[in-house]
Amino acid sequence: MTPADFPPPATGTTTPLPVSVEGRACRTCTLCCRLPDIDALDKPANAWCRHCAAGRGCTIYPERPNLCRDFLCGWMTRPDLAPEWDPLVAKMMVYEQGPQTTVLVDPDHPTIWQQAPYKALLARWAAEAEAKGGYVVLFVGDDVFKIEPSAGSGRAPHPGPREAIPDGHGG
Repeated sequence: MTPADFPPPATGTTTPLPVSVEGRACRTCTLCCRLPDIDALDKPANAWCRHCAAGRGCTIYPERPNLCRDFLCGWMTRPDLAPEWDPLVAKMMVYEQGPQTTVLVDPDHPTIWQQAPYKALLARWAAEAEAKGGYVVLFVGDDVFKIEPSAGSGRAPHPGPREAIPDGHGG
């Protein structure tokens, strides 16, 4: 895979801030403080943010960077996600960025995305995204996978390096 396989999102667009699905809360989940890279905090992917307190969350919450302030994962914003997509259950975090659906997998659970019900659902998402000109990208540690619509019934796609994604998006 090369950076051209995953074009960066359009710049200069205005996206409204996400709204939480009624009844959902982060609770003790802090995967967004671990899985993505956060340049504003000089935090690499898959490393805990130095401001994250286990079981409590962000210790700089009132002063957190705008990137953190404006972010809610798919579990919080997508009412169509079933309970198994709660990051505390799935061990994965989902979000959308332009045409790209990004799935970040907890490196402590690297194969969970290949298990039921996730594998088939990811393939379905890939088919739905492809029909609209989009795609699904999944990160596990240093590997990145473009999920193919047929991935729900076949073997896992061949991973590429995390650096293949421009600007480190998604990981």
